[in-house]
Amino acid sequence: MPISHAHLRSFHAVATHGGFTKAADMLHITQPTLSGQVKELEQRYGVKLFVRHGRRIELTDFGASAFTITSKLFRHEDQVEQLFRSAKNLTTGELQVGADSPYIVTPLLAQFQRLYPGIHISIRYGNSEQVMHWLESQRCDVAILPNVADDQRLHIIPLQPDQLIAFVALDHAWSERRSIGLEQLVSQRVILREKGSRTRSIFEQALDDADLSLSDVMEISSREGVCEAVAAGFGVGIISENELGASPRFKSLRVDNAPLTHSELVVCLKQTRSVQVTNAFLDMIAANIAEAK
Repeated sequence: MPISHAHLRSFHAVATHGGFTKAADMLHITQPTLSGQVKELEQRYGVKLFVRHGRRIELTDFGASAFTITSKLFRHEDQVEQLFRSAKNLTTGELQVGADSPYIVTPLLAQFQRLYPGIHISIRYGNSEQVMHWLESQRCDVAILPNVADDQRLHIIPLQPDQLIAFVALDHAWSERRSIGLEQLVSQRVILREKGSRTRSIFEQALDDADLSLSDVMEISSREGVCEAVAAGFGVGIISENELGASPRFKSLRVDNAPLTHSELVVCLKQTRSVQVTNAFLDMIAANIAEAK
């Protein structure tokens, strides 16, 4: 049977405080209980830990050797406790985030960092399929991506709805227009993200619903690449309105009569919902949504 932690703690307290009375007070136990635990330790292993001189005690050579070891043991124990306390108080910890775009997640993480400056934040970007895979394999704690399928494993918070729009370079023939019809895109080269991108999936579903198909598609594997291709005049791009913003390089165009509204979602696995750092991030998101209503 291994040495009882309580017996070692009692021995260490007596050795630290130089007496049984103060040690018992520090451990919040009675002095007879403390003395009994130290005596049991000595009898069980046939050793002498203290030499008693009336009320004064001193360590034996064996006791001094044991005290050297317990000092390291309980110092590490205290460090572990401090680590857990700091995690509970969110003065330390890590939040790993996966996202399909920096435009929405970056201000949210900046807000979270201001609230909890001791939390280390890491982020990785990919298309929706990649981000979902990272979340499922626990390579990230939280994912921010659009239109996740129903899944009982997931805890989901929808952000404010966004709209997919078309956009063109300023010298494009459509640059003076405010909107276009979905059917008008069929005659254009349309620049899309790679397959697996949720933006592309939403747009292609709208085409299918309207019984339309594109004749000329340029596929580019990053949102920035799509923007640069549009700026260079290669064709018409499709992007979330919030991501394009008010860039002076482009003209945005509403796509009429097409269901292109979508919501970015903040997602985590339900099994990690109780993790302190993840929970704090989700609480911040929920507070933002409540404040915006």
